[in-house]
Amino acid sequence: MAENKTAPTDADAAAFIASIEDSGKREDAKQIAAIMQRVSGHPPRLWGPSIVGFGTYHYRYASGREGDSPRVGFSPRKAALTLYLTDGFPYHAEVMSRLGSFTTGKACLYIKRLSDIDVTVLEELIRASLAHMAELYPAAD
Repeated sequence: MAENKTAPTDADAAAFIASIEDSGKREDAKQIAAIMQRVSGHPPRLWGPSIVGFGTYHYRYASGREGDSPRVGFSPRKAALTLYLTDGFPYHAEVMSRLGSFTTGKACLYIKRLSDIDVTVLEELIRASLAHMAELYPAAD
């Protein structure tokens, strides 16, 4: 079975964030990192070349594929800030309805700028995502 492309590295997450060329995206990334660290209780860790993750969980699919992933994380992509959160928790849609301007993908929340959303609601969404992850994957890291 192939190894996961996204794995934790020893690279400095703060240095990665500081290297973001676009000053607005860099400041937004610093703020998201601070929120995720405070809410998760875990320091930032770089996963692969560009994902800043907080905490870890181990998953195993019915197919036999398994691996580790951050409990929450984000990546400052060129088009948008990409946040990796879980969905499907109770009242997910209600929280999302109050967030502001964003788009979603299969497992991602895309935000152009933090000024486009309500940061207090984002923090609520991160807390709820982490709580849901703790139910699905209760092993502490």
